[in-house]
This record gives sequence, structure tokens and C-alpha cells, in this order.
Amino acid sequence: MKHTLQKPLLYRSVNTRTHGVRHGSCLAYRYERHTKSEKDKPSNRGSMHSHHRHGFDYTPLFRFLLSKVGQPWDQVFSEANARLDRPEPIFWVVALHESDKQEYVRTDENSYYSGLWVDEAGLLQKVNPLLTPEHMESFSDYYTHSFNGVVFAQPLSRKR
Repeated sequence: MKHTLQKPLLYRSVNTRTHGVRHGSCLAYRYERHTKSEKDKPSNRGSMHSHHRHGFDYTPLFRFLLSKVGQPWDQVFSEANARLDRPEPIFWVVALHESDKQEYVRTDENSYYSGLWVDEAGLLQKVNPLLTPEHMESFSDYYTHSFNGVVFAQPLSRKR
């Protein structure tokens, strides 16, 4: 009998019930659902429950994709897709069209990753291979930020 080693998944479940964990919610709908203008419209809203998928961290996917820069996209995509719950997160960082390219991509409040794209030869590439954590600018004095998993310097504290 042959046992095949299954590669680990490229996402992980995170605790979404912890105090302070925020989700993209339907707050706007909460305030407009009982207004006169809403009552006059034919209802196209169902439940207030959104279709967001909370509780998944795709950091392992982003690191995997960065490790595959320079390799054939079809092989990289095939392996990544087989180890995911859905393919959409791949395209959060990988652009297939020139117009979609971004130097970096924000994946959550404080994490940024190099933007990736597929070149004419079908290879996975960084949009800007020269971009490093030293080039990144912190957007807040209150949080630690990271670029490709590396913490980048906070600005000097401003005088109040």
C-alpha cells in the first residue's frame, strides 16, 4: 500500500469569535432597511447575513506564491488551487492582465505583499522586483505593518 503525503493547505482557519474581531458587515443596510424609500422598493434583499467568508487567513498562500516567482504560472496555479478552499484569493495578489497590475497589495489592516503578474512567457513575476520593506511607508503610528512577512520601520513618533 502506498501512502501519499498530502501537502498542507494554503490557508488556515482563524478565531472569529474573539472580542474585537471585526467583520465587513451590513451596517449600511441596517440603517436603511426600515426607511420609506426602502419600503416602496420591490424587495431585492434577502437576509441581512452577508456572503463574506470570515475566519480564513491566506498568508500561507501569499508566501507560497512569492516562493514560486519565475516559475510557470500554469503549474503554480494548479498546485495552489488544489490546496485552497476556492481560487479567488490567488487573484488578490496575481494579476492576469496588464491593467490589473499593482506594485503591492494590502491583504488586511497591516499586511502588504508584492503584487504579482503573469508575463508573456507564462511565468509568475513580481510587478516591481525592486520593492522592499525599506521602500514601504507606514500608514499608521499605532500598528505594526509588514511587507511580504517582514515588519517595516515605523515612522518617528510625532510630537503632540
